Amino acid sequence: MNWLDRLERRYRRFAIPNLLNIVLIGQIVAWVIIMFVNYNLIEALMLTRSGLFHGQIWRLVSFVFMPSLNTRPFWFLLELYFYWWVGNSLTRAWGDFRFTVYWLAGMLGAILSCLITGFGGSSGLFLSLFFAYAWMWPNQQVLLFFIIPVKVKWLGWAAGAVWAWNFITSSFSGRVSLLFGLAGFLLFFGREMWLWCRDTAVNYKRRKDWERRWK
Repeated sequence: MNWLDRLERRYRRFAIPNLLNIVLIGQIVAWVIIMFVNYNLIEALMLTRSGLFHGQIWRLVSFVFMPSLNTRPFWFLLELYFYWWVGNSLTRAWGDFRFTVYWLAGMLGAILSCLITGFGGSSGLFLSLFFAYAWMWPNQQVLLFFIIPVKVKWLGWAAGAVWAWNFITSSFSGRVSLLFGLAGFLLFFGREMWLWCRDTAVNYKRRKDWERRWK
């Protein structure tokens, strides 16, 4: 990605170190406040078009600190651990600057989705982190539920199938949110994904042509 190399050489100083760790710590703080102090904090964190148009510009950032509203601390912490593992693996591979660009692209996608549909969120942004991990290290093996060994690519295919089903069955606003949430992934891997799909289709056609020729 030559364009990204040029950006990094020029704007490296604007990288945010430990960006995902900051976000996850913020989510822990927000979860504690929501669950034990003031549930109404949810309203202040949400990314809404009406809020932005009323001058509540903090929503452009605060929505990434919106935690999963799972009331069971174990599952909430397990989710945070999973994204900590995925995000920090990407940071080590890319460096702080590229991870910052990836994250900001996802945030921009969520903001654009909000302006179009009225609401935005960070779920697509976090999902795009896993898609990036699965694309880069498809053959790495993990323990599903700490027991079942499975390669990351199969988890990626499963997550992609769920995403596609949700996209097909969602309303217009839901489709916009799902698509724009993958802004970072499409920016970084869109061309690679297109070439992979094209090559896969061409190779499949060639194989079928060869099989028909020898029947």
